[in-house]
Amino acid sequence: MQIQAINLEEYLAHLPEDRMHALKKLREVILANLPEGFEERISYGMIGYAVPHRIFPAGYHCNPKEPLPFMSIASQKNFIALYHMGLYGNPKLLDWFVFEYPKHCKTKLDMGKSCVRFKKPADIPFDLLAELIRKISVQDWIDCYTQVLSTHKKK
Repeated sequence: MQIQAINLEEYLAHLPEDRMHALKKLREVILANLPEGFEERISYGMIGYAVPHRIFPAGYHCNPKEPLPFMSIASQKNFIALYHMGLYGNPKLLDWFVFEYPKHCKTKLDMGKSCVRFKKPADIPFDLLAELIRKISVQDWIDCYTQVLSTHKKK
């Protein structure tokens, strides 16, 4: 379920009532803990956080006109999603998150490569996500991204 919005206010206005509070709180947690340099924007039909071109001029390899994506949040059909590319690109961070998750949440971790799914808004571990968000600086993400990208280009 992609919300077609051109700005943040429009995205938030289209949220289902039962998810609005949780997504607004998740956004507040992100903004309070997001390292300096990342910018909030609507990206791929979600609320996204990216490294702007003024910091990383090359942009996203799939579309260099787009800034380098880092993280997104979205209200999907059956869940609220946090897409965190650092979890996908950094195995140590992923291991830390998987280990810490049960300490903060009674439900089983529902996760894809970079997507953490929360079927019930009440199950979102905001404190754990705040800690996760603080763990990667803009430069850490650029370094991780360029290393992973160069590894894939060699194959």
